[in-house]
Amino acid sequence: MNFAVIRFPGSNCDQDCVHILKNVLGHNTRYLWHKDTSIGEADAIIVPGGFSYGDYLRTGSIAQFSPVMQAVKEFADKGGLVLGICNGFQILCETGLLPGALVRNKGLKFICEHVDLKVANKNTAFTNVGGDSPLRIPIAHGEGCYFADDETLASLKSNDQILWQYANKDGEISEATNPNGSVENIAGICNAAKNVAGLMPHPERASEAILQGEDGKAIFQSMIEWFEKQNKAAA
Repeated sequence: MNFAVIRFPGSNCDQDCVHILKNVLGHNTRYLWHKDTSIGEADAIIVPGGFSYGDYLRTGSIAQFSPVMQAVKEFADKGGLVLGICNGFQILCETGLLPGALVRNKGLKFICEHVDLKVANKNTAFTNVGGDSPLRIPIAHGEGCYFADDETLASLKSNDQILWQYANKDGEISEATNPNGSVENIAGICNAAKNVAGLMPHPERASEAILQGEDGKAIFQSMIEWFEKQNKAAA
């Protein structure tokens, strides 16, 4: 499978994603620069975490106008897989590829800690690998509070677009397990077509035993297995 990882001025998790996809999982992976106007040969795109364009104005607001994001929109419209992580999730919301918005954390403080994620929908390209246990993955953000109006939330629920929710180790969701005030404890969602997803936690930081956890690898493996199944079905 061929992955492309976008690099914006201010990205700081791009190399981590490339390392996991290329060196740990063994798949072809290359960088895309923010000024690129074409995706090239790619089966999936990762929009990584960091502080694109310094997070000026607000997170992801400038990145939405970069040439590469226009190419990403076209790629997604054709059914290509796109995953946004942390700042990448914010960018996908700003571009309109995902509904809702990410705003300042409820406590107005930057949060850096491990969280447990309940997988709310196991039948997508991003969630089909793994058992019933929550994923333990780190977060690191100051503007990770997911917000959407009532109409958007109702649509997300009815279409099973909520993929990950902050929970405890038993998968129980409560206010106590919500680190940033996200509505419905939402940590990540997908679009209606279920080929574009975003989440605030960092799976690339929990994909090797040396990092004291490999739960995040399930998200990347899900993309790989889904793609391979689609190719076999089309053959």
